[in-house]
Amino acid sequence: MQAAVLCGANFILHSAGWLEGGLAMGYEKFVMDADFCGALHTYLRGMDLSEDQFALDGFLELGPGKHFFSAQHTLRHYETAFWDSWVADNNSFEQWRDAGERRVEDRAAERVAAMLAAYEPPPIDPAVDEALLDFMARRKADTPDMWH
Repeated sequence: MQAAVLCGANFILHSAGWLEGGLAMGYEKFVMDADFCGALHTYLRGMDLSEDQFALDGFLELGPGKHFFSAQHTLRHYETAFWDSWVADNNSFEQWRDAGERRVEDRAAERVAAMLAAYEPPPIDPAVDEALLDFMARRKADTPDMWH
């Protein structure tokens, strides 16, 4: 994916969830790939070279030799300055190890479970639903099974 983006691709149809060359898909793989696509979107925005991004107001506010955690510039940009992964563990190795060495697949599986538990089917008119189910049943009956 990253190679395709670096080569200039700006639309990649099958960008998430594929396993075995597209013969199968995995929910956890989909979540991990979508997470990476979010990182690529941030990367593709490029560098912001506006005056605000240079944070000169933070330097002027606090002066040299101080940390910038309390600067108004930091507080203004704290939640949006960096891309935050859904599944990555940004703790130190020791923190990760002491917390049970949870792999990215495990964190993705938790996210999948939470997403499925929170899923609410979109509303559909009962008559439309019945017509669609009838259409699918008729199409299946008219089409021989070709997977043998």
